Amino acid sequence: MSNFEPKGDIVSGPPALLPDPTKTLMGQHSITLVPLTEAHIPDLYTSLGGPQNDHLYTYLPAGPFHDLAPFTTHFTSLITSPIFFPYTILSTSTSPPTPVGVITYMNIVPAHRTIEIGHVLFGPTLQRTPAATEANYLLMRHAFEDLHYLRVEWKANSFNEPSLRAAVRLGFVFEGVFRKHYVVKGRRRDTAWFSCLDEEWFLEGRGGVKKG
Repeated sequence: MSNFEPKGDIVSGPPALLPDPTKTLMGQHSITLVPLTEAHIPDLYTSLGGPQNDHLYTYLPAGPFHDLAPFTTHFTSLITSPIFFPYTILSTSTSPPTPVGVITYMNIVPAHRTIEIGHVLFGPTLQRTPAATEANYLLMRHAFEDLHYLRVEWKANSFNEPSLRAAVRLGFVFEGVFRKHYVVKGRRRDTAWFSCLDEEWFLEGRGGVKKG
């Protein structure tokens, strides 16, 4: 008789789903998240490109961008990549709505029911606003409640204090630092890892997250 016995809690519930490329996520603070398309890129460059926005790219592997062509190449690569699912953040306080940022699902692994929120790029008009918090909230809620993931991850350069504070504010739990994890723009990057689990989201007041 075999004495094989798997360890750990049994995983139940519906399987995790891939994000729907037709799904729009509606916010309450004058924002809507729509899957990023090439049509958004010129207006996103207005919000996120140019020398005045160089600081937005301090911790990202790409950028800054001083010309539309390389900006287009980068964001087109996100659209076509099998490991990224980017959303354009539209400000609905203008008519027509204005692209003011990008936020992305990445490292999507339905088999293990894990997904990451990353490549967060907020234009100056979106930063430090209730709408910025809500953009993250919408992706967390969608991942847990609609797509059935058990774990949502958040990773940040260990020097990126605004991102570290945002992770805690959003209800993520610090898990540790991967030392010398990447080389980014010729510099060593230590990566801080955070996660929020399904039971924390559902049983503890949605991870402590407030929409704004």
